[in-house]
Amino acid sequence: MRISRFYLPQLLSSGATIQLEDESAHYLRTVLRLKKGADLVVFNGKGGEYPATLVEAHKDAVSVVLGEFNPREAESLLFTTLGLGISRSERMDMAIQKAVELGVASITPLLAERCVVQLDDDARKEQRLRHWRKVAQGACEQCGRNRIPEIAEPFALEEWAVQQTGLRLFLDPNGVKTLRELPQPQGPVSLMIGPEGGFAEHERDLAVKAGFTALKLGPRILRTETAALAALGAIQTLWGDLG
Repeated sequence: MRISRFYLPQLLSSGATIQLEDESAHYLRTVLRLKKGADLVVFNGKGGEYPATLVEAHKDAVSVVLGEFNPREAESLLFTTLGLGISRSERMDMAIQKAVELGVASITPLLAERCVVQLDDDARKEQRLRHWRKVAQGACEQCGRNRIPEIAEPFALEEWAVQQTGLRLFLDPNGVKTLRELPQPQGPVSLMIGPEGGFAEHERDLAVKAGFTALKLGPRILRTETAALAALGAIQTLWGDLG
């Protein structure tokens, strides 16, 4: 039977009894539907995890007792930063979820010229950011990571591109380079993927000037969420921990 993994953003220690806050308690009791005595694993995003037992599970209180700390990690040794053009909700969610499962270290939602979704005010931007961080949290719970990748605040594509270091790649159907033609990176990898409408011409030019290589993934044009999944999977297979 699969043991549920659960993120608790607080100080954890072996032998401690933790009473969950309202949102966490509701999720464990109502969504996961766990009963008293259930085994689970908890982590706080700082590394490692704890086996735990549910000792209370009713409407007035939900609490767990923690076992011995397990230093297990599932982080990729290939440090990959993803700049992801903002797309519609379900596509953006999928791209973030799968990027986390594939070991990405950080994700920055990018404001590009052809973004269909416009975050016009701070309140909406903050709401989307909280949602994306929840998506990343859920992906870590599912895939076994104990460190939640940073989901940065939305950033202008032009500003993000010039700040990147290491091997810098952007996906372009007109690119002439393939992954197999590139040398194995000795440091971090920055990967930039456009929104649903793709990159504008001036954004391609800016990326090249910022040291990015235009990368082609086969003969077909991929949707933004597919492109993120395919590119990260290929990079991890060639240079990371999927090979």
